[in-house]
Amino acid sequence: MNTNTSKKTGVNYIEINQTQVGQRLDNLLLKKLKQVPKTWVYRIIRKGEVRVNKKRIKPDYKVKVGDLVRIPPLRLDQQQDADVFIPPGLMAGIEKSVLFENPHILVIDKPAGVAVHSGSGVSFGIIDIMRRIRPDTEIELAHRLDRDTSGCLLLAKHRQSLLAMQRCFQDDSIAKVYLAVVKGRWPEAKREISHALSKKTMSNGERRVYADSRGQNALTRILKLEAGDVYSILTIRLMTGCTHQIRVHCQIEGHEIAGDNKYGDERFNKMMKGRGVKNLMLHAASLELPESKYCQAMVIDATLPAMFKGLIDDVPMKPCQNLSP
Repeated sequence: MNTNTSKKTGVNYIEINQTQVGQRLDNLLLKKLKQVPKTWVYRIIRKGEVRVNKKRIKPDYKVKVGDLVRIPPLRLDQQQDADVFIPPGLMAGIEKSVLFENPHILVIDKPAGVAVHSGSGVSFGIIDIMRRIRPDTEIELAHRLDRDTSGCLLLAKHRQSLLAMQRCFQDDSIAKVYLAVVKGRWPEAKREISHALSKKTMSNGERRVYADSRGQNALTRILKLEAGDVYSILTIRLMTGCTHQIRVHCQIEGHEIAGDNKYGDERFNKMMKGRGVKNLMLHAASLELPESKYCQAMVIDATLPAMFKGLIDDVPMKPCQNLSP
């Protein structure tokens, strides 16, 4: 029996519109041809089978409005990414998690334990789920959250809003506020952490971040503190966007985040597990968006996870210390 489920397409043409301007040709094609192996995409560009305005073109060419991109006939392998199984319950849950949406952007309340994108043994992520839910929308991640971090995640619905939101993150005009449950009593006078950080990829592909005076500047600001003897709850403003920044800054200060299996304290994690903590206790509580052509100024709040609420309610605390300047 013939088990070959591939099919062949005809010649296809894409006329570049305003929402696609500035994309590299290879990235444009990789998005459009999700069922085609990446190596094939680069092969048809290299061989000149892809034409822009009837001319051979390089992969790094940035498309312009009105460009006519010719895509040659292709044999599509239907066992590619489109057939990755995503649990229907998870799909439905993510669809219901949208906190805000307009024609340009959307914000979802990401559950802990779901990666934002596929890779490193992860077959799908939030971006793959959202593209499956909204197949006619060119959704992209405007920033990232760690797999085990819950809360506000901003996505863009076209390239112009993507670039605008990324600029806002870079110039700190989008405020990112987190909640973290950390080991021990956090010092009330400790308002900022500013250790520079460097990133290293291990031989197994794992990323590790560590303090390094020659590394990237990183600033974490403590806005509010609820201090207990066993653990403290911090409200944190992330002033820069280094990988694993909050987790490593807390580790360096000797107040590791509960449930952190990479940078955490094993004994503290075991003790907190006895209190019901099963996940990393880091939550992207809110995003404050500035006014722009893509949205009005607003604050978007994620739902407080039940585990956070339980820890806030249960631990004997001193009166809340507001550390905002």
